Amino acid sequence: MDAAIATAFALTVAEPWMSGLGGGGYITLYSAKEKAVRVVDFAMKSPKGLNPGDYPLAEGTGADLFGWPAVVDDRNVNGPYSIAVPGTVAGYALAMEKYGTKSLADVIAPAAALARRGHRVTWWTMLMCGADMPALQKSPATAETWLPGGFPPAMGADPAPKFLKLGKLADTLEELARDGADSFYRGAIGERIARDAERLGSSVRMADLEAYEAEIQEPLSMTRGEATYHVPGGLTAGPSFVDALKDLPAFSGEAPDADTYAAYARTLKASYEYRMENLGHAGDHGDRSCTSHIAAADAEGNIVMITTTLLSRFGSRVLFPETGIMMNNGINWFDPRPGRPNSLKPDTKPLCNMVPAVVTKNGKPWFGFGASGGRKIMPAVYQLCSFVNDFGMDMATALNQPRVDLGAIDTIYADARLDAATMDKLKAVAPTESWPPTTYPIMYACPLGAMVAEDGVSAAAHPMTPLAAALSI
Repeated sequence: MDAAIATAFALTVAEPWMSGLGGGGYITLYSAKEKAVRVVDFAMKSPKGLNPGDYPLAEGTGADLFGWPAVVDDRNVNGPYSIAVPGTVAGYALAMEKYGTKSLADVIAPAAALARRGHRVTWWTMLMCGADMPALQKSPATAETWLPGGFPPAMGADPAPKFLKLGKLADTLEELARDGADSFYRGAIGERIARDAERLGSSVRMADLEAYEAEIQEPLSMTRGEATYHVPGGLTAGPSFVDALKDLPAFSGEAPDADTYAAYARTLKASYEYRMENLGHAGDHGDRSCTSHIAAADAEGNIVMITTTLLSRFGSRVLFPETGIMMNNGINWFDPRPGRPNSLKPDTKPLCNMVPAVVTKNGKPWFGFGASGGRKIMPAVYQLCSFVNDFGMDMATALNQPRVDLGAIDTIYADARLDAATMDKLKAVAPTESWPPTTYPIMYACPLGAMVAEDGVSAAAHPMTPLAAALSI
């Protein structure tokens, strides 16, 4: 847990368009001390003062992610109206209190040092800032940091590192390390967040921060063979994961074949169709979902899967200048149409796509997977768990194995490495498009995993993600 949370805080600087102090998420963990799997829910929540009438419908489809009907000025997607109450700091602090060995200050310190240095500009920084340049321009504080001189930060031929200053983020992290999570929700940091929110037009107030609590929950669990899959329940993709798993047939081959992939596609499609009809979540149209996933395991048997997000790339695209925090656009998870299962509502958590999974075998810790990628997350984690449990793959082999994606529901995207027989079987389930696992655009989720086995601890990352890595310490 120490390593996972320290990494999560560091990504506030290294991967700030994906996750950060202004976001939320879920942790699924195996605790060697408790000999049990637990879930930490630190999901975002709509403000108490949210008024659904502030999001009038417009013609056409919205600009981001879910294919909702458009809202006037895309205010549920970009800008202060799109900001939900952040849960990240509460979740990380609760996880450290219950399952960590170091202090919160210890795990924040490396991130604070990185923030004081600044964000190192890479070609990926250029791409991320360029891809969202029109939205980033609308917030002066955001543009000042992420569009220096009015343009995405350029990386020249000179290999010397170049860093972007991150405003008051280092000060905020250092204050958080010194004063604890209470300063974020009931103290000086929270007061600055609330001032910026009110000044910029968000309905988030100090009362929302004061009322926020992260929660430790029991997972949803389902057995397959000798393995038991554990995922978050409630308003996550966990129930859809379990729904698909219960219909997945047993496999007898040594490796996934055409029938295997057809079975994945059928069960995932049925699960998503039920999700749309009964849970109210619309389809993911695009590659803009932006989330971080961290996987960690140790020799004692602890396994930690953290999926944490701002939702869209750069979240609301609003940087709060008094704290240097990039804020989420969690309101975009809600359906803007009234009278729907997931409609806009104050003081409520929305339905989301995260599903960090931990798998035990005969009651003992075994492995875990999670991913970034919006609606693409669940299909990826679902197949990866099967690759390991049903076909005996190790972490690296599983992550290099071709996958299919059902995030669009009516269309299957299939890795171009799959053979013609597999493609034919998939086309019998739904229209299928062949697409390679490219770095950009991202047509598949970007997963990571970790395993505790008799021969030691191992981990691996999706090979097409430029910032992903696996290491041992």
